[in-house]
Amino acid sequence: MREKTLREFNRLLDIMDELRGKCPWDMKQTNQTLRKLTIEETYELADAILQDDNDAIRKELGDLMLHVVFYAKIGSETNAFDMGDVLEGINSKLIYRHPHVFGDVSVTRGAREVEENWEQLKMNEHAGYKPVLSGVPSSLPATVKANRIQEKVRGVGFDWESREEIWDKVTEELNELKKELTSGNQVDIESELGDLFFSLINAARLYEIDPESALEKTNRKFISRFNYLEQKTLAKGRSLRDLTLSEMNEIWEEAKQFDKPL
Repeated sequence: MREKTLREFNRLLDIMDELRGKCPWDMKQTNQTLRKLTIEETYELADAILQDDNDAIRKELGDLMLHVVFYAKIGSETNAFDMGDVLEGINSKLIYRHPHVFGDVSVTRGAREVEENWEQLKMNEHAGYKPVLSGVPSSLPATVKANRIQEKVRGVGFDWESREEIWDKVTEELNELKKELTSGNQVDIESELGDLFFSLINAARLYEIDPESALEKTNRKFISRFNYLEQKTLAKGRSLRDLTLSEMNEIWEEAKQFDKPL
């Protein structure tokens, strides 16, 4: 298995050398032109994972691997770095940040302690002071960013003592939102709604639920039910606009029985 992996990886490197030297499209690509394509490929992989489609996951991982090799090839052309540097860097990082595996550190509190040690070791890697949240990419989607922010601050001990405490915070933020809704001040309403979202994402983290995946599954469930509502209505020769809300709700409840596990 390892022999095949190394053989195919070397083959990919050789193919990239050929493409970069002979293909007009590949020759003109830069880090900047590849960026948006890489983001697209990452989301396609995320979709395949949500669908639990192993064949699609395999294919999307290949597409993403191509991008990693492409960036490394571009880096080698200016002697900035090459694929060997990329691999050496990640190998060294993994060994350094897992002293409980490759060193003499003992872990007694399981995965959470490993995460806390990981964040502390990341901070130690940089000379001088580095803000805890400086490593959170600004371009992350808001839901993912909020979750990552909360994970980061947990790593330095800024977290609830008991996860049940989060529900008091959710209730507090909900009440503040309700209060602002009566004011009609759109700026304040938006601010309070953001606070409520943030606290709900925090609750998801505390209960070990990925908020992005949870919301996406609800999106897909809604789409499935609404498609059923639409198809059922059209089959009767009617338009959705002609239905009363009560009639829509009746078909909506019927659609629930056809929900598929996501």
